[in-house]
Amino acid sequence: MHIEIETVWRFHKEGSPQTAVVMLGILNEIRKTGKLTSAAKHAQLSYRHVWNLVEQWSDFFGVPLVETHRGKGTKLTAFGEKLVWAGERMQARLGPQLENLAQELATEIKPFLHQRPSVIRVHASHGFAVSKLRELLDREPGIGVDLRYVSNQHSLVSLAQGACDLSGVHLPRGELRAQSIRACKEWLDPREDRVIHFVTREMGLMVKRGNPLKIDSLQALVERKARFVNRDHDSGTRLLFDQLLAQHRIDEAKISGAQQMEFTHAAVAAYVASGMADASFGVEAAARQFGLDFVRLLTEDYFFVCKRGFLETEPMRRVLDIMKGREFHEEVASLPGYVATDTGTVSSVKEFLESVDTGAG
Repeated sequence: MHIEIETVWRFHKEGSPQTAVVMLGILNEIRKTGKLTSAAKHAQLSYRHVWNLVEQWSDFFGVPLVETHRGKGTKLTAFGEKLVWAGERMQARLGPQLENLAQELATEIKPFLHQRPSVIRVHASHGFAVSKLRELLDREPGIGVDLRYVSNQHSLVSLAQGACDLSGVHLPRGELRAQSIRACKEWLDPREDRVIHFVTREMGLMVKRGNPLKIDSLQALVERKARFVNRDHDSGTRLLFDQLLAQHRIDEAKISGAQQMEFTHAAVAAYVASGMADASFGVEAAARQFGLDFVRLLTEDYFFVCKRGFLETEPMRRVLDIMKGREFHEEVASLPGYVATDTGTVSSVKEFLESVDTGAG
């Protein structure tokens, strides 16, 4: 069973019983297409009903949400745009946490249901390719996926303690590779653990479209006095960013807004796209999703780690088949900056660490 938790935007006026439930998906579709007909079709509502909703919301706020121009379609007003971007930031920020909560509920109620599929417990940092893999696994009959989003080190701790079956780990190529592995190495068991190659992804600076501040490096963040939004201290991406700053001898205190934090790649991208910051650090796919420019700084390899015995189970064999399959490779190819490299190939910890020493993928 897969559970989805959705948010509702309900606005109240102080001292008045009047409320408005705003369907931000409708406004977002108007923003993307410039057509009320497309918004109505997307929401599976009639054109008249959608128009009435938009009128009701405008009356409630006392400010129009859309503007119509003969021959030019419909577009959001500045206020409508602000609502949509607030929704985008909320979804990017809370999405993974809501997925974790939904998964916890699904795990709690499954013992009461008659169908009990084989459940693969996955602990991994939030990533676009991981989400694609989960979507394909959800379609597989007889396999359940218990996916929890956690940081690099926490996922390996979970595996070592028997709390998960698959642990996601992402490591940078190049000079920082050996340094990044140290935090993980103590939790790897060379006798029992096996490493599965998954994907590579491009990491760098997300900047506004057109890169108006001409940000081309970490040092430029300081020189251009760019407003920055950071990742949370617990994330592997934040650890990597801190390592890059140390490598280039840049004092974080000199970066404006470096203490402002969001919890996912999509959340920091939405923050920049909404005009609240000039730059952030994360994956290229998130930057492109929100129409941002991207300054590549390095490549990361994403791996999964599991116990040797788990490789021999039927559910894990099916997972490897999906990783190696055409459909998953096509899904990864659709993600900017992601490449399926040796996906599904299994290595020993010794072979993995040797590749780490050479900086190879």
